[in-house]
Amino acid sequence: MKIARKPSAALLPTPVVLLSVTGEADTPNIITLAWAGTVCSSPPMLSVAIRPSRYSHELVNAAREFVVNVPRAAQVEQVDLAGVWSGREHDKFAEIGFTALPATQVAAPLIAECPVNIECVVRHQLTLGTHDLYIAEIVATHYDEDVLDSRGRVLTGKIATMAYAEGEYWSLGEQLGKYGQASKPLRPKNG
Repeated sequence: MKIARKPSAALLPTPVVLLSVTGEADTPNIITLAWAGTVCSSPPMLSVAIRPSRYSHELVNAAREFVVNVPRAAQVEQVDLAGVWSGREHDKFAEIGFTALPATQVAAPLIAECPVNIECVVRHQLTLGTHDLYIAEIVATHYDEDVLDSRGRVLTGKIATMAYAEGEYWSLGEQLGKYGQASKPLRPKNG
């Protein structure tokens, strides 16, 4: 039996990312986001949604570029602090213990401790309600060596990402199958 509830953001879980952006007085900021996703293959683009009340919202509006950093599940405490603390009162890189590395295409820094860093330039912005949606073109992507195999393919299990669902962080990492594995049509059970 299904139970109907009021409409909600029920697409669960969502990836957890750390967005880094240039800040005031050369102090970059970090915000934890769970409203993020891939939106286009060519050109490669992703989206992030940020509440206008957040400090990072004003920084992204000013810079029009940022880096999406993919953290490991083992970094959950640091990730949570980056989302709970405001960059208006905290130097998150210094206080959380993250290392800022120069990006190659944007002014925002990479987070060295994250195994994947995605440099982005904002191409579109939509005001939706509680959040503004930024659609950004990916202009560079960086990987830690240990998350790539000898042919340069991503070893997703080694990244050991995390996801967010209804106020909780969850670990990910077990492969369940591969794209196209169900290429044979399913046969009906009674036929």
